[in-house]
Amino acid sequence: MADSINRSDLVSAIAASTGQSQASVNGVLDALLDELAANVSKGAKVTVPGWFSVERTHRAARAGRNPSTGEAIQIAAGYGVKLSAGSKLKAAAKS
Repeated sequence: MADSINRSDLVSAIAASTGQSQASVNGVLDALLDELAANVSKGAKVTVPGWFSVERTHRAARAGRNPSTGEAIQIAAGYGVKLSAGSKLKAAAKS
C-alpha cells in the first residue's frame, strides 16, 4: 500500500472503478473542489454526512514572537479552515 496518493493517482483509481474517462473524473473533481472552496469562503459549512465536514474558522488577533529575533509582534486576525472526519472516514482509518 502506498504511503500517499496524488491527484492523478486518485483520478485514475476513480476512473477505473467507475468506468468513466479520466477527463470526466478530473472535471467532476475540479467542480467539487471549486464548490467546496466557494462555499467555505462565504462562511458556509459543507458536510458530506458520514465522511467529512469543512468550515471556515475565525482566528482573533494575538501577540506573538518572531522566532529568529525573539521580538514581540502583533499577528492580525484572520480565517482558517477546519476539516472534521465523519464516522465512515474514522472507521476506515481504524481498519
